[in-house]
Amino acid sequence: MYGRYTQDLGTFAKDEAARLRLQEGDTPRPRRPSELLEYSQGRCAPCRVCALQCQRFLISKVGEDWVFLILLGLVMALVSWAMDFAIATCLQAQKWMYGGLDTNVLLQYMAWVTYPTVLITFSAGFTQILAPQAVGSGIPEMKTILRGVVLKEYLTLKTFVAKVIGLTCALGSGMPLGKEGPFVHIASMCAALLSRFLSLFGGFYENEARNIEMLAAACAVGVGCCFAAPIGGVLFSIEVTSTFFAVRNYWRGFFAATFSAFIFRVLAVWNKDEETITALFKTRFRLDFPFDLQELPAFAVIGIASGFGGALFVYLNRKIVQFMRRQKTINRFLMKKRLLFPALVTLIISTLTFPPGFGQFMAGQLTQKDTLVTLFDNQTWAKQGISDEFEYLGILEAWHHPRSNVFVTLVVFILMKFWMSALATTIPVPCGAFMPVFVIGAAFGRLVGESMAAWFPDGIHTDSNIYRIVPGGYAVVGAAALSGAVTHTVSTAVIVFELTGQISHILPVMIAVILANAVAQSLQPSLYDSIIRIKKLPYLPELGWGHHEKYNVRVEDIMVRDIRYVTLNCKYRDLQHVLHSTKMKNLPLVESAESMILLGSIERTQVGALLSSQLSPQRRLMTLRQKVLSEDGHRLSDSSIRFQISTETSSGTPARPALRKPLKPALKRVPSSPPDSPPAGSTDHTGIALKSLFCANPATEPTEEEMILGDKMTPAEILEWEEQQLDQLVDFSSAKIDPAPFQLVEHTSLHKTHTIFSLLGLDHAFVTSIGRLVGMVSLKELRKAIEGSLTGKGVKVRPPLASFRDSTASTTEADTTALRQLWDRHQHHHMPREASPGGDDDDDTPKGE
Repeated sequence: MYGRYTQDLGTFAKDEAARLRLQEGDTPRPRRPSELLEYSQGRCAPCRVCALQCQRFLISKVGEDWVFLILLGLVMALVSWAMDFAIATCLQAQKWMYGGLDTNVLLQYMAWVTYPTVLITFSAGFTQILAPQAVGSGIPEMKTILRGVVLKEYLTLKTFVAKVIGLTCALGSGMPLGKEGPFVHIASMCAALLSRFLSLFGGFYENEARNIEMLAAACAVGVGCCFAAPIGGVLFSIEVTSTFFAVRNYWRGFFAATFSAFIFRVLAVWNKDEETITALFKTRFRLDFPFDLQELPAFAVIGIASGFGGALFVYLNRKIVQFMRRQKTINRFLMKKRLLFPALVTLIISTLTFPPGFGQFMAGQLTQKDTLVTLFDNQTWAKQGISDEFEYLGILEAWHHPRSNVFVTLVVFILMKFWMSALATTIPVPCGAFMPVFVIGAAFGRLVGESMAAWFPDGIHTDSNIYRIVPGGYAVVGAAALSGAVTHTVSTAVIVFELTGQISHILPVMIAVILANAVAQSLQPSLYDSIIRIKKLPYLPELGWGHHEKYNVRVEDIMVRDIRYVTLNCKYRDLQHVLHSTKMKNLPLVESAESMILLGSIERTQVGALLSSQLSPQRRLMTLRQKVLSEDGHRLSDSSIRFQISTETSSGTPARPALRKPLKPALKRVPSSPPDSPPAGSTDHTGIALKSLFCANPATEPTEEEMILGDKMTPAEILEWEEQQLDQLVDFSSAKIDPAPFQLVEHTSLHKTHTIFSLLGLDHAFVTSIGRLVGMVSLKELRKAIEGSLTGKGVKVRPPLASFRDSTASTTEADTTALRQLWDRHQHHHMPREASPGGDDDDDTPKGE
């Protein structure tokens, strides 16, 4: 039906265009536009015309998707490379200051602590002043935006500037912070700004659906240019930002992410940081025998332990934020001194990582990049617990301590970095948590690998060939497992392969990541969902896996039954009562309070506009003017009435059916009020006629006269007039009514409702039974049902009507008979599409129908 209608409409449009061209005499001819006439004269006229036509062709091609994606990838690659260069410069400056003051430990400590404190304080202050929306990761907000929720000021230019500068300073301080999450936000802002700029060339960039598709591609670009991992970036962005992903956006994400990663690595080669395009943390594990099958239990242990560690990290991060918010004294103090908390946290972390102090037991002088390079090293640091057997060279010397072995250093590093990262990610600066967790996971994997190498110095293989254990492979597995557990993603395995440039450990990595996800998802939400809950963003949580009670809970068990609604026969006083009694953004429109047949929905703003128009001062002044002129016997009243009749018959009549076309049979009764109330309609139309009459000539606007007439009405008279207006029937002809709001049947399961809400981006849906409105379910009720359907011990919660459904699992003949009787009873009610209503609603219908 719809396909035929669309095809006929397109054919009709083409025929109509051809007919109009024939009427206007616009025959096909070589068209020379008027703006080309000035270029068609002179010696170089053909060149000028050709240049102008090429310019127009290029402008028209700007609208192509691949052009937009190339620009997005290019800009993000430049931003990523410039930020990495600035961050490396800042970290090098800190090392230079620390190394230049080696003669005095106190001065070294002051330089080591002051430098990051100043950078973090500047980042927090700059972000807070320019754009507070730039604080944090940005992935939770993008997850909410891609669902269809509008968050103000999150994709603006000033937020982009605050995010870039604030993130550069935060990462340049050396704090355990990441940049992957913020880069997703930065890429999304870049895509939004590019869309606004390119909208100057074509209006199609203002399309909301197109912008959502480009934002989905931008999220992939953010991860792709951050780690030079286009494949993992696309998969990671889909997992963390989308519940349902449109496959048509797949190529956009891969195209833009690949181009961005390519330019990012080409810039590194151009700056002579690399000899050629290679992996960011290239490893050199042996390929002929990367691991023994008997090592798989150790990899599985890494995955399970990483699952518990990831859940603990999310829990600790959330508890720190909740503690800071619930302690009112601390909260009020920090609200007044906004820069004190980031400065204090930076001071504590910098003090503990001071290399001559406690930092010597946790490789405190290494940056995150140097730490990953050392942890992925394919040499064994310790054999049988004796660290002296391995010669530490270069940056590996940071892990060597004369009074302890590498195991103590790794354990101290893991424990200290764990709570430091959980605390540092709560600082109000642009920062992410992926990279710190990635480093902690690599350290844990390295610890397990070194332990295995110490327990089995000659390897586990029992044949004649001896293959020693490679602890670096365990570090790769641990990094992917812990980061996957914190973010609830599996694509971290692919990111690890692209970061290291080797897929020799693909099986252990996948086993560990899957086990880590299984454990973490059963204990805690992901880090991004936890932040969404903390910020109370309007997002729908995920359904837990492996639980069957979500199929037994139905919409009728969770819906709100006592909701406010608007009827066709209501008065303006009823509208006022509805606005005062509820905060719903969309109100259901029913036929009558008796039938409760759902006809559509009307927005709260439309209801407010109807009420404001009925009680507006202009309407009151028009009514008063008519009353004064009729009392004086002036003939203007008669002419205005004649003008009203002619206006209504000429222009008003064809406009009204068009306005209420979707609900024409039902809304037809509203403007035609009963015969015993003619003043309501006549006052309204006379006011409109007088307004048209007096506003026809701008030179004779009766502003002063209206003010004089308005002063004649006392407050008591104004109140009495408003009471009279509130008692009139509502005219919905000028309101925008949605004739097909989304509806659910009362027997819809919670699982299906969650799927529909997630797929369509709904925030509410009306629940009907045979066309009758029986309730409403919104994100709030759905969220409570999902979080409350499972208790802490996994005990199944019985829904209120489950006992009835258990005894009647299948539809019996008695149920069918009862349903038919209910349907027959509803046939006597007035249905919106019936031509001649009857039954109980005959008294409410106008006599003229």
